[in-house]
Order: sequence, then structure tokens, then C-alpha cells
Amino acid sequence: MSLRPPAAGLVPHAFATRSVVMGRAGMVCASQPLATQVGLAVLAAGGTAVDAAIATNAILGLTEPCSCGVGGDLFALGWDPETRRLYGLNGSGRSPAAQSADDVRAAVAARGERAIPERDPLAVSVPGAVEGWFELHERYGRLPMAQLLEPAIVLASEGFPVTRVIAAAWARAERTYAGCEAFGRTYLPQGRAPREGELFRNAGLARTYEHIAGAGRDAFRDGEVAHAIVDCMRAAGRPWELDDLRSQRAQWVEPVSVSYRGHEVWELPPNGQGLAALQMLAVLSGFDIEASGLLTADTLHLMIEAKKLAYEDRARLYADPDFAQAPVEALLSEAYAAERRALIDPRRAASAYPPGDFATVPGSSRGGVSPSGIERLQNGDTVYFTVADRSGHVVSWIQSNYMGFGSGVVPEGWGFGLQNRGCSFALDPLHANAYAPGKRPFHTIIPGMITRAGVPVTSFGVMGGDMQPQGHVQVVSHLLDFGLDVQAAGDVPRWRHMGSSDPAGVAVMAHGGRVYLEPGVPRETAAELSRRGHVLLDEAQDVGGYQGIVIDRLDDAGQRVYRGGSESRKDGAAVGI
Repeated sequence: MSLRPPAAGLVPHAFATRSVVMGRAGMVCASQPLATQVGLAVLAAGGTAVDAAIATNAILGLTEPCSCGVGGDLFALGWDPETRRLYGLNGSGRSPAAQSADDVRAAVAARGERAIPERDPLAVSVPGAVEGWFELHERYGRLPMAQLLEPAIVLASEGFPVTRVIAAAWARAERTYAGCEAFGRTYLPQGRAPREGELFRNAGLARTYEHIAGAGRDAFRDGEVAHAIVDCMRAAGRPWELDDLRSQRAQWVEPVSVSYRGHEVWELPPNGQGLAALQMLAVLSGFDIEASGLLTADTLHLMIEAKKLAYEDRARLYADPDFAQAPVEALLSEAYAAERRALIDPRRAASAYPPGDFATVPGSSRGGVSPSGIERLQNGDTVYFTVADRSGHVVSWIQSNYMGFGSGVVPEGWGFGLQNRGCSFALDPLHANAYAPGKRPFHTIIPGMITRAGVPVTSFGVMGGDMQPQGHVQVVSHLLDFGLDVQAAGDVPRWRHMGSSDPAGVAVMAHGGRVYLEPGVPRETAAELSRRGHVLLDEAQDVGGYQGIVIDRLDDAGQRVYRGGSESRKDGAAVGI
């Protein structure tokens, strides 16, 4: 089933690499097969969607450490069938309280840099994933945490065969982290990354999971793991305290939405970038995308221009709302969408767009983007997965170290690395995303959800740095404009627009940025985009990784079938029960 009938003449399965997976009592879609199997086993044992998601996440932290782990952050967007409401959880961590902005700027200057380095202790912010696990589990879990972590503990101790796409990402990390000795001892056995099919064991991570199972969230507040993190950061010269970990709290937030083709598309508010996807959709809602056609120059041109418009606001306004309040209601209003939509020339790519007029918001009136790292880091490595259970509880879950294995800082003997999310902070004190102690940095990871008439119809996400809002918009359009099924919607060839940047991280929209078209986009589309002034990239770029669940309600009695799709560009799988 698709969310709407397919457009005339369009075959819904034209781009599908496999059949849609179906189940009635539950569904797990994740980027690594062992993770999906463990999540499904938790559902079969009577666990909730959140129970299965935690178990899935723990396996991914072992099997896909080049993307996620307990040293990173998470965000979740879910549907509670009892309250019949969507909920959101922001599980992102903050900068250490004793590390001032002046300290950071001085340290950056001493390194000869103009922005916070990517692989450096300066880039580490407090990991929020474990706190997020327990906050969600406390409200929505049923099985004991020790039971949820046991499969990952066993697998970490006994070893698992590394899968193809993950092995390739792991191999690329060898040079990046060559100077990080503790990283090498943890992740480069025999002095190199494990190859496809080789067994990898992580006794340190098994030890960490055992501590979490025994001590609960206190393992990352006062326990041995917490002490190891603080000791590691102090040894690296950074002024971390146990109070930085003790004060970490996941925050329940209200999801935000825009209407698109008779549905509501939902994202989480800043400090993430979900607003960018919604702003793009608000602009595109004024165009007849279905009539323009799938993968045509007309459709892609409008999408790319909508992306440019939204990312002007993203670069200036999205930040920790405890420090800078983005004008969310105004950004998502139809009046603002109409104003921005009118700037698009349907026949010509813009070399630049003016930012929205929000002069009262800190950082919004500055000419150009500060060195915040928002545009400078074009790729991010993340896991996205989605789980649904027998009761109708559906969770859209995303978790990340940010860039690959993160900062390269690894607490010795504990089997995980610390994220480098802090390199997204701006050093300009007037920027909304300026570094400050106890502040959450701008985040790229965003879970998505679609509802209709007040009930969820799709849980989905696309991982991959600044690709994520672009990927969300493409998937939503494939589902709602063109009627593709949940697998085909993710398999359609993608585009990615990239703003150019200088080494300091200042985004420069010269020539309107650059566009990568994945193989499979028609040649005539590429030729026409070029004629309209888009600069096309020849070299391959990451277009993200997708998972999705469509909830098919068969009758008024509440009978449902879950339909799952899993990214063909990753190692993952969709499994149903």
C-alpha cells in the first residue's frame, strides 16, 4: 500500500530494490541486520517499541561504531497509542560548564585554527544517549534494561562478522584517526580496520554495557564509566567535572509540523535542523510537484531552490533554545513560505538568496554565516532506525557520534569513543549558535513522522549530516506526491545540494552551491539543471541512509499491517513479526 494512489503512468516499484516487508505485531527497520533481529526478538518477548529500540541501538553501537555509540547523542519522535499524542525527546548533551568561550577561542587560536577542530577534545560535548535511553525507558519501557542489553553484551564478548558498508566506512577511518592511540587499541585490531566478514570483538564495550545494566543511568553520572570519561578529558587538558555528566538531562519537547498534501509532517524543534525540512516542504506545497514529475528538472530545480532558502535561516537561527529562541511559528507560517516561494525563478538557479528578516533574533542579521561548522561539515555518520509494536506504539529514533567515530577521544578500556558534536559551535559571540558553557550545539540528526487525521501513517528518517532535511523532503515527496511505497520511496535516486565553504567553515553560496545527482537520475534532467545554472558535481557524495514504516489500518476496528522499507545503500534490513 502507498499513502496515496500513484501518479498516472508511474510504476510504484520502478526503483524498489526489494519487496516491502510486512508484519502485524511489530516491525523493526535498521541499518544493520543483527540489530534488526535483536529488536524483533525483544518485540517477540513482549517488549515495547522503546524496549526494542534501546536493544537495537545497543547492537548498532557495537556493530556500527563508525556511526553511533554511547559516547554520542540521540533524538526520538514517537506516537503514544494510549494518549494518542506524538512525543519528542531531545537527548543531546551540553558543553562542559567550566570551559569558557574565551578558553575555547584561545585554544583554537593556539592550534592555528579559525573554528573548533573536528578531531579534538575541544569538540567533545557531554554524551546524552544513555540518559535518553533511561528517560524513554522510564516512561515507555516494560522489560528490564539488563535484558535489553544482554544480546549486545554477548555479541561484544563473542564477536560478530563486520558487514560490507560498515567495513568500508571503518576502513576510511584508519587514516583519519591514525594519531589517536586509544582509538587504535579499541577499533583497529592488528593495526587496521576489520575487513568485511572478519570477526570483531569489543570487550570494553561489553564491560560498559554491563555497568549500564547494573547501575542504570548513574553509570554515566557517578559510576566508573563517568569517572573514566572525566579522567580522559582532563588528561586531554579539558576542564571537565563529574557535575557535567550528573547534570545531563534529556528533554521532552513538543514536535512541530507543517501541512503537506493533506498530511502533517512532523519534526523536532531546534537545536536540531528538522525545521529546515519543514520550511522546504512549506515552500514546495505551493507548487504542483506531481504535475512536474518524478526526477524531472522542474521538480529537482524547485526542491534545490527551496533547500537554499531554508538553509539561509538554518545557518543563522537554529541553536539551543535555552540560549537563542528561533522564531519557529514565523518560520513555518504560510505567509513566510509564500514570501520565500516568490523569490524562486522557475527557470534559473539563484546564486544567493537574502536571509529571512528576523533582525531581532541574535545572529540573524549578520551578513554571511559565521564559522559555526553548520555548512562546513558536509557529511555526518549516524544511525536511523524505526520500530513499531503490537499496541501501535511507533518510534522514530536517530543516534550519532556526529562525524564517523567522533572526536577520536576514547576512554581507555571502555570500548566507545566520544562524539565531536561541539565542533558545530560558532566562535563568533554574536551568532545564535555561539559557543557557551552548558550549551547544546547545533545538531544535524532528525527523526521524522507523518500523520493524517491525527494518527500516524509513516515513521521515517534519512541520516547523513546536512543531507538529512534534503533527504526527508525527497522521501516525503516520493510518498505523498508520487504514491511510491515505503521501500521505493527510499530507493529512488537522490540529489544533494552542497553549499561551498572555505577552510574556516564560512558558507559561500558561490554559483548557488553545487549539486550531486545520484546515478539513475535521467541524463536529460542533469542537462536541463545545468542549463538553468546549477553546478553539477561529478564525484560521488553521501546521500544518506533511510528506513521507514508505513502503518496501514485495514478497518475501523483498529486492525493494522506494518509495511517496512530499509535503505538499499546500507547493510540494513526491515523485519516484521
